[in-house]
Order: sequence, then C-alpha cells, then structure tokens
Amino acid sequence: MKNTGFADLPLHGGTVPKWLAERMMQMGTLIVESLVYNFGRKEVLVRLSDPLWFQSFGAVMGMDWHSSGITTSVMYALKRGLNPRAKDLGICICGGRGKYSRRTPEELEIACNIAGLDGSELIRTSKLCAKVDNTAVHDGFQLYQHNFILTASGDWAVVQQGMNVQKKSARRYHWCSQNLRSFVETPHTAVTGENIGQILNLTDKNADRTRCSILELARENPDRIVREFKNIQHHNLVLPGSAFSGNEVENIADDSRSFSLPASQSLFPEFENKIESRSIVMPRHHEVRSEDVDTKRLGAVLATAYESEPKDFESLLLTPGLGPRTLQSLTLVSEVIYGTPSRFKDPARFSFAHGGKDGHPFPVPLKIYDESIRILHESIEKSKLGYKEKSDCIRRLHSTAVQIERNCAPQADFDAAIAWEKQHSKEWGGRVQGGCCS
Repeated sequence: MKNTGFADLPLHGGTVPKWLAERMMQMGTLIVESLVYNFGRKEVLVRLSDPLWFQSFGAVMGMDWHSSGITTSVMYALKRGLNPRAKDLGICICGGRGKYSRRTPEELEIACNIAGLDGSELIRTSKLCAKVDNTAVHDGFQLYQHNFILTASGDWAVVQQGMNVQKKSARRYHWCSQNLRSFVETPHTAVTGENIGQILNLTDKNADRTRCSILELARENPDRIVREFKNIQHHNLVLPGSAFSGNEVENIADDSRSFSLPASQSLFPEFENKIESRSIVMPRHHEVRSEDVDTKRLGAVLATAYESEPKDFESLLLTPGLGPRTLQSLTLVSEVIYGTPSRFKDPARFSFAHGGKDGHPFPVPLKIYDESIRILHESIEKSKLGYKEKSDCIRRLHSTAVQIERNCAPQADFDAAIAWEKQHSKEWGGRVQGGCCS
C-alpha cells in the first residue's frame, strides 16, 4: 500500500477516562495477539499502516469514532499492553505524544539492544520518517506525535500525527518497512488528514527533478536566492496570507518557516499530490449518522448475532452468560481480525461493537465490553493449548456475516438499532465520559 488516502480528523479535546483506557489496552492487545498468532508479526505492521483499518480498530475499542484522539489513545493503549509482553509477542512500541515522542531514540536503543538489532540504523529511520513528514511535505500540519512499532525481526511501522490549529484538524501519517524502497520516492503507506488541496510533497516519485533543482539552489549564493524571491513576490506568486510577505522576504535566508500556495497555483507544476483509492473524510459532526455507515453490512452483523442458527456457534453459545448482544460485538471484533481491506471503508460501523465514550452512537456497554474481552482472551489461551473451537467460532462470525450480506442483503434499520442500544444501555452498564447513562 502506498499513498492510500487521506481523512479529515477533527481535533477533539479531553482525555480518555481510566475505565475505558484499561479496556482499550486489553482489547487492543488481544486483537494484536490474535493477528500475530493467525497471520504473523508483519501483518500487524501492515494493518497499522492502513488508515481505514486503524480508524476501525479505534472505533471497535470504544473511542470516539472520527476524532484525532483515536491516534493517541490507540497507540498509548497498545504501548501499555504490548511492551510488557514484547518478549512473548515480538512487538514493542516506542515514542508517543509530545515529550514522549522525543524519547523514541532512547527507547529504540534499549529495544534493539535486547533484540540484537542495529539500533543506530533504526533510530536514523525513525528520524527520517519524522523529518520527511514535518519538513519535506509542506502540508500545513506540525507533528506532535511519533510512534515507532518494531518487531523482533527488525521490521517496523510508524504512526505519527500532525496538527493544524487554524483548521482545527489533524493529519495522521503511516509508514511501513514492508515493500518500502526509498525514503525520498513515494515512501508513505498512507497519509490521513484533511484534504486542503495541492501540497508541496518533495517525496513524490515525480518530484525527482524538483529535488535536484533544490540541491542546485542550495549551492547558490544566498543573495541570488533573495533576489529570486523578490521577483516571485513582485509577480504575485506569493499572496497575502502566506508565510512570507512585505519585508520578511529580506530575511528569507535566515527564516526557516514554510509557505503554501492556493490550490490553483504551484511552484512545481511537474507534479501534484495524488490521492488514491483508500481515502476517507471523517466528518465534524459528533453523532453517528446513517450515511456514515454501510447499513447493509451492519444489517449482516445484526442478523449474524440475533438470527444465526445456534449450531453455527455452539462452542460460543455454551459460554455462560453469552447472548446475542455480545455476539454482535464479537462479530465486529472478528471482522477487525479477519476482514480484508475493503471491509473498512466505513469505520463508524465498528462503533456498534462497544459504542463511544462521547455517547455516540450510544454509551459504552461495559458489561458487553467485558464479556467480549473475556471470551476473546479465553479463545486465544485455549488455542495455544490446541483447543480451537472457540477461536474457530470467532473466525466464523465474520465469514457468516459476509455470507449473509451477499445472499440475504439485509438492510439495518439504523435508527431502530441505535434506539435498541439506548433502551438497553442501563441494563448493559452503559457509560459515557463524565458519568453513566441516564
């Protein structure tokens, strides 16, 4: 996957409450553990490098389905859950948000010493990823989070995020060592964030001539560069509102700030930023609406949970206390583990597993969430001992939903589904940030 899309991630304030953070850590770790045992460590990196899967992953864990906070909360949950088990699973996470991002080199060095890897090269890799997204790509977003995911075999992925305060938006960048050929020629697996028109992307494969020109300019006398920028300003190529105007051009040789042009103009017409098929724009409204969800797929999930023959999932149904509502959550968890890339184009649908801390689409049903964690944990532990009935059932939840979707084409009654959840919210221990549901 390369240059696979963008998403508008509205900036949200606040923190993740402890009651949700602990469950996110457990659920996220179990899903990653299942991926490792079913598909291997590299698959974990590929999944984390897919912006749509990442957003769905956060939604199934009960985070706000569309906000920029998913990035911080998911990576923090994984770091807390995976690092104590790094020796067992062969995956560790370095870095974080703000001051913790600056600790990435130190943490990487420790991890590499333990695993016997070349720490200096991986530290260089980490710095290059951050440098490219913060400097070589001038898209208006300033990095404030950097996470480096490392496996025992030396494969890696990076998830980092930038902020545009004026637009109240964030952009998430994904990197992966798999199939990565060059740091300066289309290296991204994906860029997610607000589409603000054309951007200055010096990593584009078509920007080779521009990069060479920049190197030539770097060898020129600074006085000549100042004169050229004055000419550009004189011809109105730098418009009001850009980073340079008026007398600021006089000090351009000493000014490190970047600037951008309107979408209708480009200093480098030989290339443009191209957005390919895996694109998503996360809306700014807080509530989940029917247009945010593939109701046919949601209908298949509900049919799997509430209408499937008991014999299909006998091993799960014999679990004390398990009912259709927990099967609904496990069906969506199963899709996160076993689903193909095409299944994650509507991340909001995955919030129907465990709701959202902001109450959208409904409060987090803690009793259901705990049952999902318990059953998933039990299925993984029994699989290690050779008893795979429960894990096979969880796998079949996804395949059954896909078959129902293809053959029966049920359309979910979106409003009725949410009303049903809210009606039973108190019974299921529904909770939102700041308190319980009414």
